[in-house]
Amino acid sequence: MTLPQLPPFDLSGKRALVTGASSGIGLACAAGLAQAGAHVVCAARRAHLLEDAVAQMQDAGQSAEALAMDQSDLTALNALFETPFDVVINSAGMARHSAAVETQPDDFDAVMDLNLRSAYFLSVAAAKALMQAGRGGSIIHISSQMAHVGGIDRALYCASKHGLEGMIKAMAIEWGKAGIRINSICPTFIRTPLTESTFADPERRAWIMDKIKLPRVGEVQDIMGAAVYLASEASAMVTGTSLRVDGGWTAE
Repeated sequence: MTLPQLPPFDLSGKRALVTGASSGIGLACAAGLAQAGAHVVCAARRAHLLEDAVAQMQDAGQSAEALAMDQSDLTALNALFETPFDVVINSAGMARHSAAVETQPDDFDAVMDLNLRSAYFLSVAAAKALMQAGRGGSIIHISSQMAHVGGIDRALYCASKHGLEGMIKAMAIEWGKAGIRINSICPTFIRTPLTESTFADPERRAWIMDKIKLPRVGEVQDIMGAAVYLASEASAMVTGTSLRVDGGWTAE
């Protein structure tokens, strides 16, 4: 009898792109891929933060470079994929929370432009480059637990993330024969600089802790393993689905 061998989580020799990589979840994903052996292009608008993060990765002996870019600029986006990436993680996103009846058209357009439109065309550009090279690859979107449930004052955000999940399913069906996988990671509330004000509000923190079934909030390290898994051969049969890192929020 020959025992089966664990598929590799190692990403050595892989070329990866992580958008929204200047802080928070995006930075954690970039660090995780670099620690797993990939060469990581870290992209975001805030160049000074990117350069600091990349310098730390390089000081640790990892392979990374910084790229200042606006993901909503489709011309720049398409130019980025002249050479295909084995792994693409889209962590760029935004939220503008309000009651649905108070949503302004400008807010709707801004959220949908980044969370859905740019995610759509980033995926298309990544897939086209892989197809032209005759290669498979892994596309990963940082979605949200709110892609599977509703939330107070989150109609707009939920709409963008539910749309993202539907997009991923359709693209997985379309691109599967080409060996291109596309999935999402759906985190709960993760402690980052952007969420500190939420956690500092006793009422909001109580609501979060009531919904999360595990006895703590999420940390960026909780996302890193999920990102490396979906980027690696360990998830070779996984496409068109979401990996919920939500502490049981959506288990109800």
